[in-house]
Amino acid sequence: MNVANLQVEGLLMAVASINNVLVHKGILSIDEIDRALRTAEASITGDERVYEDLSPSNRDAVCFPLRFLQQANLGQSETSVQSFSDLAKSVGQTKKPYNDQM
Repeated sequence: MNVANLQVEGLLMAVASINNVLVHKGILSIDEIDRALRTAEASITGDERVYEDLSPSNRDAVCFPLRFLQQANLGQSETSVQSFSDLAKSVGQTKKPYNDQM
């Protein structure tokens, strides 16, 4: 595996863990984090450059970190976050096709 991929994996797990702490300390709610991540994804996918210049698989690559963090946020417990592989699998299972793929 590419070292950069491992670094991104570690960064995503760190952010997911921080989000977990923010929720359980009452600083943010699961819904607030979810809304922020969905807004960020909508901003990315609404960008003409992303929609017109990138293939569907590259769009998925751009959106993967946001979708990963959404899954981590929605599936968190009071003490932990699911494993990277479980969360990545969940992202793949919940992905919907883009409008130009229908």
